[in-house]
Amino acid sequence: MSIDLVADVNDLKTSLQWGQPAFTVIDVRDRSTYNHSRITGAISIPLNDLESRAQTSLHRQRQIYVYGENDSQSALAVRTLQFLGFTTVAELGGGLEAWKSINGATEGTDI
Repeated sequence: MSIDLVADVNDLKTSLQWGQPAFTVIDVRDRSTYNHSRITGAISIPLNDLESRAQTSLHRQRQIYVYGENDSQSALAVRTLQFLGFTTVAELGGGLEAWKSINGATEGTDI
């Protein structure tokens, strides 16, 4: 049985500031929303494509952080990845809005 892990945006920001490269941030929102605004360095894998793309796009040894439109979408993405055998997966609590609230780096057309 897998447990949904929720990561704090401050922990992710600290990891980025310390230059810890062994993680991946995935944005599971649709592509146009991703293009509009996203966490800097996040990769786009829309939730509908996650199951088909995860095996070839993601490294199993890396910590994976996931965020989406809302926490329930993020939690579904985490459960999908866990089902596929990814064990170091965490939902980024509060998603992009929480990230922006701590002045985390963002990119996109909305910047």
